[in-house]
Amino acid sequence: MSCSHQSWGRRRALAAATGLVTGAFLPPAGAFRTAAAASAREANLAAAPAYPNPVIWQDFADVDVIRVGATYYASASTMHYSPGAPVLRSYDLVNWEIAGHSVPVLDFGAKYDLNGARGYVRGIWASSLAYRPSNATFYWLGQIDFARTYIYTATAAEGPWSRLTTISTPYYDAGLLVDSDDTLYVAYGNTTISVAQLSPDGRNQVRTQQVFTAPSSVGTLEGSRFYKINGQYYIFLTRPANGQYILKSSSGPFGPYTMRQVLLDLRGPIAGGGVPHQGGLVQTQSGAWYYMAFVDAYPGGRMPVLAPVTWTPDGWPVVQLVNGAWGASYPSPVVPTPPRQVTPMTGVDTFDGTSLKPRWEWNHNPDNTKWSVSNGLTLRTATVTNDLYGARNTLTHRIQGPTSTATVQLDHAAMRDGDRAGLALLRDSSAWIGVKRDGGVTRLAMVSGLTMDGNWNTTGTGTEVASAAAPGGRVWLRASADIRPGAARPGTFSYSTDGTSFTRLGPAFSMGNDWRFFMGYRFALFNHATQALGGAVRVTRFELSTP
Repeated sequence: MSCSHQSWGRRRALAAATGLVTGAFLPPAGAFRTAAAASAREANLAAAPAYPNPVIWQDFADVDVIRVGATYYASASTMHYSPGAPVLRSYDLVNWEIAGHSVPVLDFGAKYDLNGARGYVRGIWASSLAYRPSNATFYWLGQIDFARTYIYTATAAEGPWSRLTTISTPYYDAGLLVDSDDTLYVAYGNTTISVAQLSPDGRNQVRTQQVFTAPSSVGTLEGSRFYKINGQYYIFLTRPANGQYILKSSSGPFGPYTMRQVLLDLRGPIAGGGVPHQGGLVQTQSGAWYYMAFVDAYPGGRMPVLAPVTWTPDGWPVVQLVNGAWGASYPSPVVPTPPRQVTPMTGVDTFDGTSLKPRWEWNHNPDNTKWSVSNGLTLRTATVTNDLYGARNTLTHRIQGPTSTATVQLDHAAMRDGDRAGLALLRDSSAWIGVKRDGGVTRLAMVSGLTMDGNWNTTGTGTEVASAAAPGGRVWLRASADIRPGAARPGTFSYSTDGTSFTRLGPAFSMGNDWRFFMGYRFALFNHATQALGGAVRVTRFELSTP
């Protein structure tokens, strides 16, 4: 796959991917949930509690979703953030927590270390998550840089994950299927869709064959998800960023396939957001089917949404609509009582213990000698630069929509001259509030105008637009973000000397809603040097709150 495919499939329109169900959890023959049966079932569920869409109002794009026993798992794209490919866990398809990451480190070249090059908008794209019952193992599969495909495995979703193999064929936007006979197949491609068969141990390609070419009337199709349901093979495909199609074969994984439209230009459940698309299918223990897609909702990113699915008698999926649109809410899935509550994606982190919680991801790989967790996060300067986009060890956290606030308690007593530390709203156009130390004097600043061009090279390192005296050795920094989609939205910054009373610093920062960076805005903790290494800051508390 060449970079021209990136331009075609990724930049001409928004890209993504989604779910899969392994052979062990497929329905028995004749177990399609027909539209008539679904209507009767939904009538009986009229009193069931409802869930709202999006089910996760954070940036988790290209979702792949599976069920293993009574637990649901999902994987998502993370591009240049490390660790990559988060694994989410749920017991009801509605409430989710982050369990871990399938790709512990982006060891795909120096650019992912911010070492002489950059990996922005590369790295972990639409990939696939599967579970193989025969060896009780999770599999993650994804291509990197159009060069090769990597497979990672783990016996528990939270890890540890390790690399199983590297395959020379780059399986673009791939979907991994564990067939009912335990054979591993991969569907992949952009407009021209192929199927590969892997060796029994999953380490090598045995065969690959083109199985379908999208008609010109449809255009680009990508984001493959591969299923075997009721003896038939399905490849679920997206038309970015406004459609979803599905291929079906009754003759085996290599086809021939026929195509049907699942949705096109469907109104989504997020005001100002795009059309739900890509995503995957999953079946509950009770036999009900659901489709988890995502909605383009910049400046925040791409948000997962969930809708029930029924099947026609001849085996085609139908998304259940509300007044002709993807519903803003539906009756909650009927599942067994969850064994516990999942860990919220908002709230307080005091960095207890000795490792970061899975909610955190670094901007590129960190220098692990320059940070530590021990009942508080210590960030030592890892890069000498005046460019935040080139500074290592910037730690990021997704923003909760539609609006949320991050508050950080920062100890800056160990900063050195030339150091810059603080809290940013990070994307290809960024701003921050933080502490500057120059000539032995420490002060607070709000800096705006950090920018990149379309090739993700820095075009602006920022301009200080407001400042204030820095209190003692400790300060509270706050960033508030409005990520409602449909327009550029404001982000604001403030500070406190006591953690209670906050003072606004600087004008509102405009967070753009262009999609081309793919990832949405994030909160980011940073500390970098402009003169010499040796300084440090300590973060003792981070709180993500909603109104």
